[in-house]
Amino acid sequence: MNGAGSSAAEGGGPTGPSGLLDVLNVASVVLDTQGRIALWSPQAEELFGYSANEALGRYAAHVMVHERHVDLVVQLFADVMATGESWAGAFPIRRKDGTTRLVEFRNMRLMDDRGDVYALGLATDRTTVRRLERDLALSTRMVAQSPNGLAVLDTDLRYVSVNPALERINGVPAADHLGRTIHEVLPRLDAEAVEAAARQVLRTGEPLVDRSTVGRTPADPDEDHVWSLSLYRLEDARGTVLGVAVSVVDVTDRHRAAVEAEAARRRLALIADASARIGTTLDLERTAFELADVAVPELADVAAVDLLDAVMSGRRTSLGPAESAVIRALAVRATDEPDALRAADQPGQVARYAPDRLVTECVRSGRPVMVAQVKDEDLGRIAHSPEAAALLARAGVHSYLAVPLIARGEVLGALDLKRTRNPLPFGHDDLLLARELAARAAVQIDNARWYQSARTTALTLQRSLLPSHPPVTGGLEVASRYQPAGATTEVGGDWFDVIPLPDGKTALVVGDVMGSGIDAAATMGRLRTATTTLASLDLDPTVLLEHLDRITQGLDHSIATCVYAVHDPRLGRCRIANAGHLPPVHIRPGRPPELLDLPTGAPLGVGGVPFSTTDIDFAPGDQLVLYTDGLVETRTHSLDERLEALLALLDDPARPLEEVCDLLLSALHHPANHDDVALLVARARAGE
Repeated sequence: MNGAGSSAAEGGGPTGPSGLLDVLNVASVVLDTQGRIALWSPQAEELFGYSANEALGRYAAHVMVHERHVDLVVQLFADVMATGESWAGAFPIRRKDGTTRLVEFRNMRLMDDRGDVYALGLATDRTTVRRLERDLALSTRMVAQSPNGLAVLDTDLRYVSVNPALERINGVPAADHLGRTIHEVLPRLDAEAVEAAARQVLRTGEPLVDRSTVGRTPADPDEDHVWSLSLYRLEDARGTVLGVAVSVVDVTDRHRAAVEAEAARRRLALIADASARIGTTLDLERTAFELADVAVPELADVAAVDLLDAVMSGRRTSLGPAESAVIRALAVRATDEPDALRAADQPGQVARYAPDRLVTECVRSGRPVMVAQVKDEDLGRIAHSPEAAALLARAGVHSYLAVPLIARGEVLGALDLKRTRNPLPFGHDDLLLARELAARAAVQIDNARWYQSARTTALTLQRSLLPSHPPVTGGLEVASRYQPAGATTEVGGDWFDVIPLPDGKTALVVGDVMGSGIDAAATMGRLRTATTTLASLDLDPTVLLEHLDRITQGLDHSIATCVYAVHDPRLGRCRIANAGHLPPVHIRPGRPPELLDLPTGAPLGVGGVPFSTTDIDFAPGDQLVLYTDGLVETRTHSLDERLEALLALLDDPARPLEEVCDLLLSALHHPANHDDVALLVARARAGE
């Protein structure tokens, strides 16, 4: 803006800060020539999760990027330091808490007054950058394509920008507006009144809507025109006043212009609402309901979202002229229309629509189908059955519109719209709005569909890799659970195992592969297989973990934690080794439960760190509880608090083990937790 900001600069004083930098939250990091962190900003602490004390002096590649990219990042750093040429790009990082985030980097070489060389790194969350880019692109398109004249005036009430529509209304090129006042551009307009209104908006912050003005412009210098002006104050994210936005509508034909302005406002508001409300999660049914909820009652009195059943199964489909459409209902929404709701397919219901049905025509052709004035004979082509057609007639359906849901060139289904209470028939503007909503929602629905499919595949893989075991094995009574992560995340690599060994011994294993998705589940399966194979050799727990550590190092930079315990009922003892995992709980009758004080060890895959075995007494009635971090870790409580809560729940050594598992999961595992859980509980049995 060249208002308050430019006048401050001309006077030599500071200008107000920009809210954009606060939104981007750019992290700054300075490295020495060895790649060690020399300076670490508070924004870096927030982005990477490491405090300054934890980061300073460490190699940046080990803190700031995902381990799989360390070699590439080291080479890029060397190139920047050697050539002095800046580098920019994006890398996934692994935060201190183990989560992964895609981050934009800017790197450049610095030199101080003594000739010492450093590297400056600037980083910010890529999702935030992309969101701002999308918001800017959307705003630019909306302004450029708006049928209304739009202008921005700075705090001195000089033009900063105008859109093409205002160029046409005024008959003056955009370049001839910039830097000039309204009076200078349009001398035959009542500029004094408009500028007085704009100053009022600047002073009070209260917008003025539908303020009329009369005059002539170079676009039509021989005729008076009447315009409706709406003005509102523009502020940045920090509340700094930037100027005034002016919307101009030619209302010479007042009735026509009023209708068009209202329609445009409604469309923009509904699209903006849809952008905010559709696709808030990757849940397919919820996304479909969000679309139906946006459409009612602004666009229709009844809305249904239906997908082709083949699409739900992950198969592409194309319908021939004589083929019926098999459709699965995902969502239906209506405003106090019981008959219309009963006529609609209920969510989850699969219905076959004959080739002559309008929704079949819509999904077959990939084009909208509109019946502005519904007649009795049309109801039979709208409803899936004669009974449903009778219900629609009783509900008073008088206008119908179906638009296809198309994503990535594939017809997924249809948005089905009906009007009963709204007396106006569907028109061209309604069709455009419905297509816009359907286009936006279809991408979100498709994303949710593929996410659900991928998650189901990963979960199926993981469950197939987890063992089934008898409730009694060797000298132990055993119970276990696997709980996948919440619906917003992928499955992980948690696993457990119960392995019979020679001489009545039993091995108990619980482990956690870092990461999530199919890769983590597949790595888990390989480690479980390796553990089972090594356990059959009756190795000491320390030796077994050493073998697993070497195996893990060869699995594409995988990292895993693991607890391995061997129970010997003859000796009444357990031998336990730990590889970076949370400590098991030891429960003994007559004593409070306790966390075993085991040497933590390093996670599998780190290499070079020795493991050790701890012997504990394990008499009949004693219990051992092994678990993964998803059971106890949350973002709102400390780990110590959660471990104390775990111990408090294990207050009854006589409780059946299946009940113990259910109690721990229901009390400790949050439904929205971003990690899965493996849980294994074993109780020593008296000799028979």
